[in-house]
Amino acid sequence: MRFTDVFIQRPVLSVVLSAFILIAGLASLGKITLREFPELERSIISVTTVYPGANSRTIQGFVTTPLQVNIAGARGVEYITSSSNPGVSSIQVHVRLGENTSNVLTEVIAKVNEARDELPDDVQDPVISTTGSGDAMMYLAFVSEQMTPFQVTDYLLRSVQPELATIEGVGKAGIFGRYLAMRIWLDPVRMAALNVTSNDVNAAIRRDNVISTAGATEGEWIRVTVDAVTGMRTAKEFQSLVVRQDEDRQVRLGDVAEVELAAENNQSRQFTSGRDTVFMSITTAPDANPLSVSAAVHDILPAIEANLPADMELIMDWDSSVAIDDALQEVSNTLLEAGIIVILVIFLFLGSFRVVLIPLVAIPLSLIGVVFIMLSMGFSLNLLTLLAMVIAIGLVVDDAIVVVENVHRHIEDGATPMQAAIDGAREVALPVIAMTLTLAAVYAPIAFIGGLTGALFSEFALTLAGAVLVSGVVALTLSPMMASRFLQGHEEQGRFADMLDNFFHRMNRGYQGMLTHCLNNRGAVLMFTAGILLSLPALFLVSQRELAPEEDTSSLYVVGSAPSYANLDYVNVFLDQVVDIWKEIPEIQGSWQVAEPDSNFGGLNMTSWKERTRTQQEVQQELQSKLGNIAGMELFSFGNPPLPGSDSGLPLSFVVASTAPYDEVERVGEELLNAARQSGMFIFVSQSLDFNRPEISVDIDRELASRLGISMQDIANTLAVMLGEAEVNRFTREGRSYKVIPQAGRDFRLTQSELEKYYLRTTGGDLVPLSSVISLQTRVEPNTLSQYQQLNSTTIQGMMMPPNTLGDGLSFLELQLAEIAPRGFRVGYTGASRRYVQESATFPILFGMSLLLIFLVLAAQFNSFRDPLVVLVAVPLSIFGAMLPMAMGLMTLNIYTQIGLLTLIGLIAKHGILIVEFANHLVLEGADRRSAVLEAATLRLRPILMTTFATVLGVLPLVLAAGPGANARFGIGLTITAGMLIGTLFTLFVLPVFYLPFRNEAKTENTAGEAVPQNS
Repeated sequence: MRFTDVFIQRPVLSVVLSAFILIAGLASLGKITLREFPELERSIISVTTVYPGANSRTIQGFVTTPLQVNIAGARGVEYITSSSNPGVSSIQVHVRLGENTSNVLTEVIAKVNEARDELPDDVQDPVISTTGSGDAMMYLAFVSEQMTPFQVTDYLLRSVQPELATIEGVGKAGIFGRYLAMRIWLDPVRMAALNVTSNDVNAAIRRDNVISTAGATEGEWIRVTVDAVTGMRTAKEFQSLVVRQDEDRQVRLGDVAEVELAAENNQSRQFTSGRDTVFMSITTAPDANPLSVSAAVHDILPAIEANLPADMELIMDWDSSVAIDDALQEVSNTLLEAGIIVILVIFLFLGSFRVVLIPLVAIPLSLIGVVFIMLSMGFSLNLLTLLAMVIAIGLVVDDAIVVVENVHRHIEDGATPMQAAIDGAREVALPVIAMTLTLAAVYAPIAFIGGLTGALFSEFALTLAGAVLVSGVVALTLSPMMASRFLQGHEEQGRFADMLDNFFHRMNRGYQGMLTHCLNNRGAVLMFTAGILLSLPALFLVSQRELAPEEDTSSLYVVGSAPSYANLDYVNVFLDQVVDIWKEIPEIQGSWQVAEPDSNFGGLNMTSWKERTRTQQEVQQELQSKLGNIAGMELFSFGNPPLPGSDSGLPLSFVVASTAPYDEVERVGEELLNAARQSGMFIFVSQSLDFNRPEISVDIDRELASRLGISMQDIANTLAVMLGEAEVNRFTREGRSYKVIPQAGRDFRLTQSELEKYYLRTTGGDLVPLSSVISLQTRVEPNTLSQYQQLNSTTIQGMMMPPNTLGDGLSFLELQLAEIAPRGFRVGYTGASRRYVQESATFPILFGMSLLLIFLVLAAQFNSFRDPLVVLVAVPLSIFGAMLPMAMGLMTLNIYTQIGLLTLIGLIAKHGILIVEFANHLVLEGADRRSAVLEAATLRLRPILMTTFATVLGVLPLVLAAGPGANARFGIGLTITAGMLIGTLFTLFVLPVFYLPFRNEAKTENTAGEAVPQNS
């Protein structure tokens, strides 16, 4: 191949071409975005419907089921989960990965509207919202000693939320606080004494607190609007409301109730390190860049702080972007470290700074040039593309090393630098092209495989492939030209270079002797190779598996589950103990908590990983052991999800679903739970379904009620008003509307016996106690009516006890459920468990497609179907090397190590290409098969070792990584290191043995008129 001669003889052309690559890359650097992971369209659509006062079975039958049935028909939905609780229905629509969220949201809205006529009249309109999967990115705490929580909430609602909600990329600026409302605390005893019922109160509020739309007067020239003040605005006005009038005697609302401006719901409290607060959460939009959103929020916070009331304090309690910044900084440092190491390796192999300069130039040219390709394809600089660049450092110098080493060999044989560059570049042009295309072909299937692997790692793969392609261009254009000008004659090189040349000559002789021994004992080598290949399935079976390793982000989540009968006071007692516990752990700096009877979550902020001697996982184990000693609540701690696209929450999330009644589902779940606890594989494990919520069943004597003229509507309305906490209508205050909520005072809701103090009016106008027409029974109901894909379900959640992994836990539960459950029970997965199951099925397909594609590329390059088999024989042997650390428990088989295994295919194939290509040329020149492969392997020993050590030591910073993202970098780095070292060893000694029986000495003519082997 002679096109390389053009660039050697026209050096300006080579420099200009490289300058274009450099300028394009530098220009792209200023435009490409920086983010944590590649942009991923993954969201959850929430449909929340409030039906005040309704019990959970009413919610499920009349609200959740009609909505689910309709929503299930929307396109782009992966799966649906729901929970029906007293007063509220929550449906989570999980959008399929990569689907356009806006399109799916539009369909869901349309489906909900279709079902609206099927819902009860009193149901509030469903609220539909969408967020990216996972938790909020930020939690801002607002603390005030003088203002009440509902006053702080109102201030945030008016002054802070509008500013934060309009920031680009913010999906939701939520407030965890207590919203203002006009609370009317009814006294049933006083009501009975004054002949007033709850229906009277309701009717009076609806009658005398109305919104006026009076219109306007319009004269000949002037139009004047009319504002009729028909509503009430203060507690005093509500107290003066007449609820009953008997001739001249009036009963006002203040006579039968306490009226105050207070929180609409007292079943929620928030804490920052034990202090009362109100939180604002910042949740990113599904396609938003968290780093950009975080920067925008931080930019606006000083202006917000400057306008806060005098005693109000703003505390940044949680900011997940800090860990992202740290991780990006660590990867950037690793990139620099890898570059320095690779340069040192090249110098130690070649012994001359003039020689080192040639492959050295290839590093910045390839890494900067690929940024132009990334920008053109819509990629970003993120953890995965930067990781690709770190790995690429050891690869982009390979092609230049092959060119320089071959030119250097010709100079040693006595050629001038110019002639050596021409001859050397011609010889290696085809292998360089083959190696470049091979490595690029490895990653092509990732771009088409789909799923989380395809969505996340397509940018990683194509960035690495793009860098290798750029390096191939540089190696065939700039490197030969520089070699012809920079390299010196053999007699002019330094003493260190001479010493290295003598060392490698001795190494070549030693290697040639050992290879000769292998060729003489081909049977033993083949048997040894067969043994290695047969051990691979066993290594895969004993290796532990998970989706991705948990990272040290210096933060932990804490989630609590209280009994269904617990109220807020109950919850707060035990959450106070959590604060006492974390204060005893020196690595934890502060906490934030949102406490509700049926939902308790929060987080712990830790000192930076640089300031700690213990890892986050070690701290988490101590914390969890202490949380387990808190009686009265189940409390769990866990880290941030390691990958986007997985829902937040505990990593183990195993769903048991069936059409069977909930008591049967709970029984099966309890048996499965007991088996899990006895296995010792889990730090903790629990199930979501539990029959622990007491419920009072109201049985009505319909016959007696009918005789008294009391309708079922009267009874339902009385209970709804006294107990339901439902709004009647709204009032206006300073430009905003607030709820009006009548309800029995807390003293009249303490026990079921208080219901006897509620009164109804008969048709004769007399009051009778509610107890005269009803009887009460107490029963136990499920804490929540949860469903998975419209089936009754319970979810087994937990964390694995090291060294057990997520894969071990899921496999155990699947086997146990098959033994325990009767027919009709199904398995489901949510969160990280679902992603793990999906991606586990993807890898074998991906690996097979990559091998097939490389085989086809090599077949086209060699014009043979046999040579590619020889080249690829070392691939499974290198996989053996990579699997050994996994089998030993040093790492797990996860999405990162799988990508490392994929990378090994191209890296090891490059070595084989060098040996087979040179051996083929020697066969053309008349050498026999044995001597050809012996000489080719000996000649290529130095560049193979150089590229191996450049790659292995180039990823050494990944193996030694620390901080956020370190576990992922360690996994992929150790996979490549172990696989390359053992794979190179097998390439040097096993591949030549396989070359012999696969060769055929018959010859044919190629299109250039040269004799080439006929292999097919």
